[in-house]
Amino acid sequence: MKTITTEAELDEFCSMAQTHPFVTIDTEFLRERTYYSKLCLLQMAVPGDRVEDAVLVDPLSPKMSLEPLYRLFRDTSVVKVFHAARQDLEIFWNDSKVFPAPLFDTQVAAMVCGFGEQVGYETLVRKIVKEQVDKSSRFTDWSRRPLTEAQKTYAIEDVTHLRGVYLFLKAELERTDREAWVVEETQSLIDPAIYDVVPSEAWRRVKTRTSSNKFLAYVRELAAFRENYAQNRNIPRNRIYKDDAMVELASTKPTTHEDLSKSRLLQREARKGEIADGIINAIKTVNAMDPETFPKLPKSNEKLQVNPALADLLRVLLKAKSERSDVAQKMIANTSELDALAAGQRDLPSLTGWRMDVFGSDALRLCEGKVGLAVKGNKVKLFEL
Repeated sequence: MKTITTEAELDEFCSMAQTHPFVTIDTEFLRERTYYSKLCLLQMAVPGDRVEDAVLVDPLSPKMSLEPLYRLFRDTSVVKVFHAARQDLEIFWNDSKVFPAPLFDTQVAAMVCGFGEQVGYETLVRKIVKEQVDKSSRFTDWSRRPLTEAQKTYAIEDVTHLRGVYLFLKAELERTDREAWVVEETQSLIDPAIYDVVPSEAWRRVKTRTSSNKFLAYVRELAAFRENYAQNRNIPRNRIYKDDAMVELASTKPTTHEDLSKSRLLQREARKGEIADGIINAIKTVNAMDPETFPKLPKSNEKLQVNPALADLLRVLLKAKSERSDVAQKMIANTSELDALAAGQRDLPSLTGWRMDVFGSDALRLCEGKVGLAVKGNKVKLFEL
């Protein structure tokens, strides 16, 4: 198999790929020691059985630039095929602010085609291509050079088998007239807001047991400092301090280094230097803040007036609709969404697009008391009221 190590070689392959209807793509990366994923290997394949139709690309080579790849990404005549694309897209977006278009995610397509929720690549290869994927190299260090033959074989199979998976799923989507469903779903994967982490909004990812606005203000400032520090130095946020330590700091509100020394959960490195100063400044910022600027949590489903009987009926309906349409339940609606629906909310994803046809319209009729559920044999049926 060929390993591309220069921009010129990559340009030649991408130019050839632009003459094909699709190209399969995968990446190998490391993230344990950095904030941003470190791209270590790129795999690409076009239709065909020749050895040169599938290549490895070494982004760590000093003669490499990925600009030819991004040119290919911009070429809308070629479908870019990934499996579980989100982490791959994050790498490319952070590097170039470019998304591949059009994008086809085989994991999304598989959920639409009845393969269950978040089906793995190995499962699809086994069921569709009738091949086994060697997993032995999955957790190796992809940044080390030279790569072993086992690593290369594992990596190239991630795109060669993907060709057969894509062609099968594409044909199935055409047969069931569901291509638009996958297009609709993949739109959410190319939303920059998913990948651009705004430090002032990082607090929303922190789980707390209180909804006190002032407490949340401490969490917001501490999370913003941590996110900025991690991004600027490209280190994992949890190496600065973990979420449980942040919640403790929001409770104890240390304003001196002596106060910080009493923390039970704060790592030793965070009790001095720039991190300690950043923590103290964050606390002091909140102490001087106008209460009107404190953050407020959105109304949670736990506080909604949920009709539990109706929520249970919606779960039964969802299961029945999932089985009838052969689409994963999670892809149609999640549990919190069903609770919101049972509480009267209507601005929900399950009431838009293809989900409305598959589930939403009958869910609304159930909520409005226009239909009921009955069991006939092992099937759930709707009946008019």
